[in-house]
Amino acid sequence: MSMHLKNFISVTRLNKPIGFLLLFWPCSWGLSIAHYYQRDIDIFFYYVLLFFFGSVLMRSAGCIVNDIVDAKIDKKVYRTKTRPIASGSLSKNLAWIYVLILCLIAFLILIQFNLLTICLGMFSMLFAFSYPFMKRFTYWPQLFLGFTFNWGIIMAWTAITNEISYQPILLYAGAIFWTLGYDTIYGVQDISDDEVIGVKSTAIKFKDKIGLFVGTCYLISSVAIVLVMINLKINYCLFFLLFFILTLFYQLKICKKKDPDECFRAFKLNNFSGMLVFFGFFLISFDI
Repeated sequence: MSMHLKNFISVTRLNKPIGFLLLFWPCSWGLSIAHYYQRDIDIFFYYVLLFFFGSVLMRSAGCIVNDIVDAKIDKKVYRTKTRPIASGSLSKNLAWIYVLILCLIAFLILIQFNLLTICLGMFSMLFAFSYPFMKRFTYWPQLFLGFTFNWGIIMAWTAITNEISYQPILLYAGAIFWTLGYDTIYGVQDISDDEVIGVKSTAIKFKDKIGLFVGTCYLISSVAIVLVMINLKINYCLFFLLFFILTLFYQLKICKKKDPDECFRAFKLNNFSGMLVFFGFFLISFDI
């Protein structure tokens, strides 16, 4: 494998699919609840593919921007000091070229949708490019990540319905708290380094009450998702919802230990959690 390809895969985190999957699952939720009202199987699966590839592209671009902005910080953190930009193996100029190419391809996907969805997609760039700076000014960068990572729920809904409704907004709110919880767990890995260099996070702010904070976030998230599901239809989706909640309880149990490796393992479980919610909404939308 050439050094350029190796650096590209590393800086975009393509070797760590958990990132773009956590961006994609909320999109799939939005598509599923929209399909419940606008039944078109071909459009549904076509849009699933578009949102999946869009998630991969935008997550990759976001990772590069984050690494460019955080290059000096990453050099001081044990977990991130070997990243291509921080280590000097990838120049910032070439990194920006990668960002431009990825965003252009993502834009070609975006223009396949209606005008409302295109506008929402362009607006989301404000979240995507401001998030890397948040850790310098506030203890709530995870909240901004929640705004960013779950915006796809709104876009997925409008892509099919061409309107905004209370259901995707409620689901969006619940997903924000889901992200706020799991990214706080993820942040436990860097607490010691972040405190030394002055980087802020909810993991630091609530380090003495991690369990309580994450538990509250997951409770709010679960209630919101339940309300959306109940508003649609009660069926076998409750089976998947129950397992979703159980995965959150399991993460909560692990994060209370504050062990970095264990917390990272709990964080990765959210890929499965997001998939369970998708299956639940999928069953509803297809009357299974």
